[in-house]
Amino acid sequence: MTPRHGRIALAMVAAATLVGGCTQMRDHQGYIVDETLVSSIQPGVDNRDSVVGSLGRPSFVGQFDQRDWYYVSRDTRNLGFNRPTPSAQTILHIRFDEAGNVAAVNRKGLEQVANIEPLKKETPTLGRNKGFFEELFGNVGAVGATGQSTGTRDNPQ
Repeated sequence: MTPRHGRIALAMVAAATLVGGCTQMRDHQGYIVDETLVSSIQPGVDNRDSVVGSLGRPSFVGQFDQRDWYYVSRDTRNLGFNRPTPSAQTILHIRFDEAGNVAAVNRKGLEQVANIEPLKKETPTLGRNKGFFEELFGNVGAVGATGQSTGTRDNPQ
């Protein structure tokens, strides 16, 4: 191989690497939705065991009510090293009644996606904004002021 061929090969490898970094990447996270199986779940007909047999275990169960089951599926896309953006999402919510039978089947999509932007790398809080010196010297003179009052029912003086 001559030096000229070596430079050409190196240039081709470099070009392939640069072009490869700009390709679009797709990713799937969570449950793989099978439309036939999802549409077969009927309120009043199916129970927990039949849902597990058809759809498998849920992605997660409701934290406050164990009767809510969620199957979450999400497809994302990104270009190069950019942040992935959701291209498709399905949230299948199955609610059971007290007896363990399916009471409702709800389905939601991308309308549930929220884009949260941090504000100045701080979390805004309610309340007063005090400066450094106000925080440091704010209680000067207040020490013992409440101890001079009359006693309370549970703490007579």
